[in-house]
Amino acid sequence: MTASDVPTFSEICESLYTAVICDALDALGYRHQAPRRTFSAVGPQVTIVGRCKTTLWVDMFHSDPDPYALELKAVDSCQAGDVFIAAAGGSQRSAVWGELLSTSVQARGCVGVIVDGAVRDTAKIAAMNFPCLATDVNPYDSKDRQRVVDMDVAVEIAGTTFRPGELVVADSDGIVVIPRDVEEQALANAWQKVHAENEVRDAIRGGMLAQDAFEKYGVL
Repeated sequence: MTASDVPTFSEICESLYTAVICDALDALGYRHQAPRRTFSAVGPQVTIVGRCKTTLWVDMFHSDPDPYALELKAVDSCQAGDVFIAAAGGSQRSAVWGELLSTSVQARGCVGVIVDGAVRDTAKIAAMNFPCLATDVNPYDSKDRQRVVDMDVAVEIAGTTFRPGELVVADSDGIVVIPRDVEEQALANAWQKVHAENEVRDAIRGGMLAQDAFEKYGVL
């Protein structure tokens, strides 16, 4: 593909990464698209690329007669290419995600899950080779501790808004979500920057000073 083209999901996984996408979004005036929160991979770290399937979670402190209703509705409505987003405010009250939910969404074509909170069954999830990022681990079940209160709505994670259907990319550096109205431009610009960085890297390896390379290519 040429530098002016928009990369496919496969090409994003192979050639792009969250840092260069953040740079492209910064240049377009979108400077708050990556949550400033540390997520850890359950199992090997892999790049996740897909569309946001959002759920909003809250802590609770009373007996719930139907604790999993909206959670299961959200899981069962996942589509191929989705990334399940569990916005739980970083809560450590319980694990909102585990092996069975991973099995359910994986069977529906979901390509990964991002949990702003805790997960459990980590060894089993890792054995499934299902990409899962979370901020914590916890053995407690979510029943009467946390629940989904809304789905397919805009949610916020550490100051970054995730909207249903927006493209999200996650790797070892973090997570970045791309607003739909600038998606094509941001990806095309990120693709161009990756190729420019390759030229800079080759020039520096060839003996060019970093300052001279920056002055020539305008990329750092």
